[in-house]
Amino acid sequence: MKIKDAAHKKANTEGLKRESRQLGIDLFGVADISDLKKHFLQLDQKIVHALSYGISLGVRLLKPVIDDIQDRPTPLYLHHYRQVNYLLDRAALSLARTIQEKGFTALPIAASQVIDWEGQKGHVSHKAIAIAAGHGWLGRNNLLVHPLYGAQVRLVTVLTDYPLIANEPFKGKCGSCSQCIAVCPAQAIKEDVTAFDHRKCFEMLRGFKNSGNIGHYICGICVKACAGTGNKAQPYKLNRGKKVNTVKKPLA
Repeated sequence: MKIKDAAHKKANTEGLKRESRQLGIDLFGVADISDLKKHFLQLDQKIVHALSYGISLGVRLLKPVIDDIQDRPTPLYLHHYRQVNYLLDRAALSLARTIQEKGFTALPIAASQVIDWEGQKGHVSHKAIAIAAGHGWLGRNNLLVHPLYGAQVRLVTVLTDYPLIANEPFKGKCGSCSQCIAVCPAQAIKEDVTAFDHRKCFEMLRGFKNSGNIGHYICGICVKACAGTGNKAQPYKLNRGKKVNTVKKPLA
């Protein structure tokens, strides 16, 4: 029975991964959310209690758009940010519908929907679920850092009870890299990952929102500074104790 269940989980996972690829998604991973549920905000606990997995989807941002950022967010970046969020939300909805048609429950969480403005929090932390799903680690810039793409990715989550194979969490770190610290206009980024100053970051976002023709809480400066290797042919090697893991395929 266990072998049969494992085969079903693998087939389910591979099926959603294929659909994600067809929808233009670069990163697909599955997280066990049993230890993350307590941090969810404003979601019906009866629904959440029955869900076991968080499907984490990611899309890489376009390099020329990011490179165009200098000392403030640009209208080009704003448009790209919105379009990538739209792509992610559509993909999450598509996967949720697929899961529902199979008789299971799926709850897509918007890519960019703030529930707690001061804390800059949504219903769930897409970053925490992405880390648990094996996409990367939490950087000094308080963003997910992917080995190949750095912080230049956007994320969305689908919560579900659909039987899937969960990935192992990614246990990397930024090491000696501190480029984001040097460029942060708010001085919100510190050497210690846990010392990130959310209030300073939010005040800077507020300033950008009210200046020029942005009208949105975005920045992008530390995103530009955190680019990863950007090269699938030369994958980032992460030393996890005695074992060296090499990331080669974003959707693998």
